[in-house]
Amino acid sequence: MPAHKPSLLGSNPVLAAADYERARAFYRDQLGYVVVEEGGDPPRFGIFRRDKSQLFVDSWNGHREPVPGLWCAYVHAVSLDELASEFESKGVRLTKPITDTVYGMREFEVTDPDGNVVCFGEDLE
Repeated sequence: MPAHKPSLLGSNPVLAAADYERARAFYRDQLGYVVVEEGGDPPRFGIFRRDKSQLFVDSWNGHREPVPGLWCAYVHAVSLDELASEFESKGVRLTKPITDTVYGMREFEVTDPDGNVVCFGEDLE
């Protein structure tokens, strides 16, 4: 019998990139993520972290086309309006403007250079 009940500790979306250097610049320089670890020489995979949000970016396995309009990652945030302003000041275009949803979230979307849609959301309460 296991000593501990199994539990899930977190999840990391894996975003496909055709050009790792371009993806790294977008997530690091425009969205403010820090590169935690990279793999390959030159790098073709990276772990990116900002606060409690972590994303994997992978160009090793070829580029998989995202499905237009569908999220590849959802990032929970606070101070969403300020976050959107920060991104826009760094040249990031919001591909869906800030919207209050019927399911109790305030959200906006950005699309990375490879077409991955990342939604940032904050609880309305």
